Amino acid sequence: MRIALFLALFIFLCFYGFQAVRAATGARWIHIIFLGVSLVILLNFLIRMLLPTEDSVLEGRNAYAFGYILAWGALQLILILFLFSEDIIRVLIGLFSKKTYSSGEFYMPSRRSFISRVALGLGAIPFASLLYGMYKGKYDFRVLKYELEFEDLPDNFDGYQITQISDVHCGSFDNKKKIAYGVEMIKDQQSDAVFFTGDLVNNLAKETEPWIDLFGSIKAPDGVYSVMGNHDYGDYHQWKSADEKAQNLKLLHEAHKKLGWDLLLNENRVIERDGQQLHVVGVENWGTGNFSKYGDLDKAGEGLTPEDFKILLSHDPSHWEEKVEKGGENYQLTLSGHTHGMQFGIEISGVIKWSPVKYRYTYWAGIYRENGKYLNVNRGFGYLAYPGRVGMWPEITVIKLKKKRTV
Repeated sequence: MRIALFLALFIFLCFYGFQAVRAATGARWIHIIFLGVSLVILLNFLIRMLLPTEDSVLEGRNAYAFGYILAWGALQLILILFLFSEDIIRVLIGLFSKKTYSSGEFYMPSRRSFISRVALGLGAIPFASLLYGMYKGKYDFRVLKYELEFEDLPDNFDGYQITQISDVHCGSFDNKKKIAYGVEMIKDQQSDAVFFTGDLVNNLAKETEPWIDLFGSIKAPDGVYSVMGNHDYGDYHQWKSADEKAQNLKLLHEAHKKLGWDLLLNENRVIERDGQQLHVVGVENWGTGNFSKYGDLDKAGEGLTPEDFKILLSHDPSHWEEKVEKGGENYQLTLSGHTHGMQFGIEISGVIKWSPVKYRYTYWAGIYRENGKYLNVNRGFGYLAYPGRVGMWPEITVIKLKKKRTV
């Protein structure tokens, strides 16, 4: 039923879009190309969705089929906005036209080629952007650096540098050379500690196998610490049995060990410098709505006091909003991911920061400060479903902790 509705919607969009192409040019070969591309994109998507493959709908060629139909659909939507607006004007002109009253037949002016050409030109922008995101944007790794001041930071950790990565989704990767370049950028930061904030895989532990050596090469003097994200539990995969799902989770835990990452499952660790301590707290995934709630902040923080300086690793930023900020817990810095910045948006420093994901999450990308507590939401290293990024580039976060000096 869903496929039938989708098929009907896509055909409608392409039919309406074709009217713009036909109004813009009388060249039949262009008409044929437009219809041919529409048919190929549609058939490719239907074949990838209907035929059984080893990949999920989020991976491999399936993801590219989704990406193509998303880009083509964006073009059609722009065309419809222009054509529908013009059609309203055409109808109004017809209703009040002297030609309608004099002839007794409804007169409706033809579409103007200029409007259709403008629509095609503007529609080409999101279409080209989404294609660029699929082949270039998803590898445009950015290092974002921040300095954050804390009054209660232990003196011996003044200038302490951490690197955060998140949302690797290694089951989506298709270019080892490009990913290796991103990993080298992580290593080049030479931070004191590295933190990974969840979603190592899309669904299956075996997705990690081709990437163990590469990501396992990430080292830091004080260690690499990790937590689980919502995709890591296999909740979005159809398992034959509960035992099979449990075995997959066990294998994923073992993958973290193979990587040399210290996986925190509602627990904490201590980093010490000359008798002073910084505490790393890691919770399992906890998200509002239908997302899994495996995280237990009380258990993760056992043995810690409000005076201890703590860095909390929590995949979903809604956990910080609900349990840390509103809950009054004294976690000076929380590191999250999850949103990906929706892999699409517009950011110009100091001017605009926008993505559709902002209508779902209060805190969705970058640094936030509420009630004296900081949150960083990493935009993610990898990608999911749409195999690309536009505007919300893959991110490596580097944060330097500074002691706030009072005069």
